[in-house]
Amino acid sequence: MIATQEPLTGHPVVARVEWLAARKALMAKEKEVTRLYDQVCAARRELPWIKVEENYVFEGPDGDVTLAELFDGRSQLVIYHFMFGPGWEEGCKSCSFISDNIDAVNLHLPHHDVTLMAVSRAPFAEFQAFKKRMGWKFNWVSSARNDFNFDYGVSFTEESMAKGHTTYNYEPFDGTYPELPGISVFYKDASGDVYHTYSTYARGGDILIAAHNWLDMTPRGRNEVEIMDWVRHHDRYEAVATKTGCCGCG
Repeated sequence: MIATQEPLTGHPVVARVEWLAARKALMAKEKEVTRLYDQVCAARRELPWIKVEENYVFEGPDGDVTLAELFDGRSQLVIYHFMFGPGWEEGCKSCSFISDNIDAVNLHLPHHDVTLMAVSRAPFAEFQAFKKRMGWKFNWVSSARNDFNFDYGVSFTEESMAKGHTTYNYEPFDGTYPELPGISVFYKDASGDVYHTYSTYARGGDILIAAHNWLDMTPRGRNEVEIMDWVRHHDRYEAVATKTGCCGCG
């Protein structure tokens, strides 16, 4: 989809000196947000941990793999809870939007003691064609044979939803969708014990979407009526018309 945009009109246009004063005032607020975010990150690192007692076994490309083995020799594990339920033919477009960033950051994170990967509740074989279609290389395993997704608050049974017993993002949730997104973080100590250190849901993962950060700098911003209403799987956008030649005369 290529969005048809109306021209931006009526926006204030000022002299450079006035623009610079407004920009410096905004920069003061940007710096305040940056300092506050640093404080939030520090508080996140200070959260208490929960020891993981469950023996979760996942299905991966080489067969069964435990949660501890998912660390792949590192001490920190970040799991993206990708919305791909049993029987689905393709994954959630918003999860795909986030996941388009994973291979790029995985050029760096493994060298800083972090393993980043995805987990979905669909059987492993069911999302292989979609992963190939998207061109992703990151590790992506199935939790179909364990309660991992339910325990970490991203999958819900029909019974729990019917009874109104669903909790998402640490609050009661009255939705009827059986799969939702999230991110969970774990630490493994020298003895091999695994601890759950952090989870975030809903817009908690927004900062990980590079496209949003770029869009937030532009005049139109994200230009949405509803969150991510413009997003498609990256192979489903219409081709963008381009001109050839440096002056557009081609």
